[in-house]
Amino acid sequence: KMQTALEVRAALETDLRHALEKRELRLYYQIQVDNLHRPLGAEVLLRWEHPERGFVFPDQFIPLAEETGLILPIGLWVLQTACAQLKAWEHNAQTRDLTVAVNVSARQFHQAGFVDQIKGVLQESGAKPSLLKLELTESIVLKDIEDTISKMHEIIMLGVRFSMDDFGTGYSSLAYLKRLPLDQIKIDKSFVLDITKDPNDAAIVRATIAMSQALGLDVIAEGVETEAQREFL
Repeated sequence: KMQTALEVRAALETDLRHALEKRELRLYYQIQVDNLHRPLGAEVLLRWEHPERGFVFPDQFIPLAEETGLILPIGLWVLQTACAQLKAWEHNAQTRDLTVAVNVSARQFHQAGFVDQIKGVLQESGAKPSLLKLELTESIVLKDIEDTISKMHEIIMLGVRFSMDDFGTGYSSLAYLKRLPLDQIKIDKSFVLDITKDPNDAAIVRATIAMSQALGLDVIAEGVETEAQREFL
């Protein structure tokens, strides 16, 4: 069983190494709307369209990409593609003000030269920095809080904004939260799923929204799939 698992992993890694050059990676754009259902922007979703495996979802290949370092070229490609899309949207009145949210991995964020990479991608694409939003998870922030805050401020100077992804699912520290130069908090879908049935989830969501507003942060909920959930929010 161990041997089989190793062989499967090795095969996946080999295929992943060629996924970029073979143009098998795809970006999908999941719409984000306000309380009146008006489009605000989109979150980038990465998918791997393998010729034999079919669609491979991020939870199947991102951990492997992190371990092997492949997340660095893949992450750069995602940023380049997302910013190129922002630039393309500029030519349409319906899309020119939409933001694009891009998930950044820990290894990607903490690599040397990440700030210069962001600057280069923005210059190369010509996209408006204010329409690019980088999503960080708590694990990224807690790895080296001082370095994270310093790097975030450098990127903010470029005009880019930050969102805290999956808020409440990790070791949320309000002491860190007040120091981070965030623009937005995302309520994790695990709290949204039973928001109309579970009073605990409802209470957590209400508290998160109230706290975000008190801190002057935007707040967005992910995983909204029913009209009842949307009405509650």
